[in-house]
Amino acid sequence: MDRGTVGSAQSGRLLVEVREEGSSAVVTPAGELDHHTADLLREPLEDCLAKGFSRLVVDCSRLEFCDSTGLNVLLGARLKAEAAGGGVHLAGMLPAVARVFEITGASAVFTVHDSLDDALVDEADGPG
Repeated sequence: MDRGTVGSAQSGRLLVEVREEGSSAVVTPAGELDHHTADLLREPLEDCLAKGFSRLVVDCSRLEFCDSTGLNVLLGARLKAEAAGGGVHLAGMLPAVARVFEITGASAVFTVHDSLDDALVDEADGPG
């Protein structure tokens, strides 16, 4: 598979890049994920699932803010990925974003990795 950027979407506050990494799709949102920018993440996640990627790795290392709308986008993608036999893995969350996941309890329903490399190494260890 090509390791290059497969696609990207951008508004003033959020840039989303997508690339293929083995059997995973790596989605990297950079900036602020909220009500106004949520579709910029939702659409690439759904496109990846439609292309047959059931294992989505969201590289959160450049995500500066995430509100409940953004959280719902990730939860929706998680349900669709799990229905396809995969899952959504979150990697490299900054403290402010990690806090949102902790407060809401959402961190318990995602596989969370310290870094993107950890998430990709985990892929080699098993499915999902």
